[in-house]
Amino acid sequence: MAAAQQSADKPIFNGEASGGGALPMQKIGPEDLVSIQVYDAPEFTRSVRVGADGTIRLPMMKAPIRIQGLFPNEVETALTEALQREKLIVDPFVTVNITEYHSRPISLNGAVRSPVIFQAIGSVSLLDAIARAGGVSDLAGPDIVITRPNGGSVAVAVQRIPIKPLMEGLDPSLNIKLSGGEEIRVPEVGKMVIEGNVSRPGIYPVQEPAARNTVMTAIAQAGGLSQYAEHKAYIIRTDDQGQTHMIDVPLWEIINRRKADMILQAHDTLQIPDSPKRRIMQTTIQSATGVGTSVGSGIILLHH
Repeated sequence: MAAAQQSADKPIFNGEASGGGALPMQKIGPEDLVSIQVYDAPEFTRSVRVGADGTIRLPMMKAPIRIQGLFPNEVETALTEALQREKLIVDPFVTVNITEYHSRPISLNGAVRSPVIFQAIGSVSLLDAIARAGGVSDLAGPDIVITRPNGGSVAVAVQRIPIKPLMEGLDPSLNIKLSGGEEIRVPEVGKMVIEGNVSRPGIYPVQEPAARNTVMTAIAQAGGLSQYAEHKAYIIRTDDQGQTHMIDVPLWEIINRRKADMILQAHDTLQIPDSPKRRIMQTTIQSATGVGTSVGSGIILLHH
């Protein structure tokens, strides 16, 4: 019964037990495909898919045989006893191998290069799973979220793993072992929208730490203010109750260091409105003198 004492993390292999294939001998679960050979009894020699209830059925046998949670050598014993009990074969010689595993799926999605679902065959670590998905993408947030069944109950256990120390190998304990049933999600980094009178309006990633996400940093990311930018701006923010708020930003005072910079959050929109007065002023100057204007960091510059 040595195989019965093996854990899912340290399986033995079919080849070690019977000279068969290369799949590791793990505990059998629903939807797994097992290969059964009964010497000199071709009617019982076949591949059988384990049912959702964890049992298999063989021809001429009255009762199904429950094999969920057993190792292949334990299934051999169970089939031998069932054939003898039902007086189908006096002294059967049974061998069982695993053909396919389907009961230990691991899914990996989110900010990875190739979302994937695969079976936890043998020893599988978190870094192994990430490698199967081609690695994390540039949009990955700071943490990986792992959801797994909690003792077979309806409830689930959720674990967060920080990406940076995991990938850099700073803490080996973060590279946890996976046994199947885990759903791994790599959330994308938070984003904010910068729109209006900046050089490159668009969607930009929220930086870590959060204190780096200031109004002036956001404007710099967007290439600076355009020539028609107003001296004030707005942050559009939705709270946890779904209510949208518009927050005044004293842009000119922040630029001139008369007021402290303001912190932006994920999902914020920084809106830089247009200044009609500045447009009129530029048009007037161009008409009267042939001189154009431009704005750099909120300061009006004249140029010929």
